[in-house]
Formats: sequence, C-alpha cells, structure tokens
Amino acid sequence: MNGPQDIGGRHGFGPVRPEPDEPLFHAPWERRAMAMTIAVGATGQWTIDESRFARENRAPGAYYDMSYYQLWVTALAELMQHKGLVSASELESGQAEGKTSVAPLTADRVDAVLARGGPVDRDPGASQPAFAPGDSVRSRNLQGPSHIRLPGYARDKQGVIEAVHGYHVFPDTSAQGDRDTAHWLYAVRFPARALFGPSAGETDEVCVDLWEPYLDRA
Repeated sequence: MNGPQDIGGRHGFGPVRPEPDEPLFHAPWERRAMAMTIAVGATGQWTIDESRFARENRAPGAYYDMSYYQLWVTALAELMQHKGLVSASELESGQAEGKTSVAPLTADRVDAVLARGGPVDRDPGASQPAFAPGDSVRSRNLQGPSHIRLPGYARDKQGVIEAVHGYHVFPDTSAQGDRDTAHWLYAVRFPARALFGPSAGETDEVCVDLWEPYLDRA
C-alpha cells in the first residue's frame, strides 16, 4: 500500500538523529506494550504481516502523530477485536467480561517461544526460481491497497539479481491471513542513482529483498 510508513527516499522528515546510549524503552508502558504484543501474537491468531498491516493501515496524520509503541498497542487492540478476542466494551473498560479459549503465553514458555520464532520458509516442491544471480530484472510498479514489501522508491526500476534467498511466505497475501502462499525471494541490486537520481553516489548500490511477483525480466 502507499501508506505513511513507506517514507524511504522521501524528503521533509528531517535527519535521522541516533540517540547516544539509547535505552531499550523510554517509559515503563513501552516495555508492557512490547510484552503484550508478543504474548498475544504468540497465540497464533494472526500472521506477522497482518500485524504490520494493522500498524500501517491508517491515515498519515494519525500515523505520524503516534509514537512507535503507540502504533503497536493501537494495532494490537484492533487485531484483538477483529479476531474476537476482546469486545469494544472490554477495551473501553479494561476489564474482561468472560473467559477466552486462547492459551496464554506463560512466563516459563517465553524463552522457548521466542527461540522458535515464526519460520516463513516453505518447501518449494517442484517450483524453480525464475531468475538466477546475474539476471537483469525490472521491478513492477505495483500500487496495491494492502500490505506490500516492495518499497515505493524501488518500483519500476531496473536491477540485477544478487542472490536467491529461497522460497518464502508472500507478505501481500500473508497480510490477509493466508499462511500458505509462498514465492521465491531474491536480493536485487540497484544502482543508487537509479533509485534516487543523480544526487546519489555514482558507485553506490542498494540491495532490496523482493519476491518473484514483484519482478519482470529486463
């Protein structure tokens, strides 16, 4: 989607200013926001791409007015309500009105769950990659309304396949709850000037990981 989160290569947002010795959390509620998001996400009620889409799927003014973890807890509440884990009245009151059949992530299971992660590689079966390292490709100019991992600055640009990463879950359909659709994933190398114009370094290059449906042979 052409959402407010896709600001790579855009001007007007000011410089990136890393905070020296930045703490992991700037307030106690941020720690709780992360813990709640991981705990509920571990129940398997949605995919990681559904959670990403829930954070980015809002008006630019609302998105930019929220901090990082405000986006997390807002999206979490929306996902929980959408999946029937909480009601609107429970969110309003902060009190549970009944029991849920979803098993909680207890403290003794956290390390094992985080270590297991959520693998997104799939068995390709008889499928073979359409491209190989060294092939010239052009990214498609896709303007879909849902989640997409093709950044705006890399659309309709010519590059070269750098590597074949494997056969992975396709984020565009995963954002809609599809856990099975997968495609070949490639590292595509672009000249920086092809992406950002003559002001970019003449010899600079950018590698972007792109799925096969994003690409055509150049």
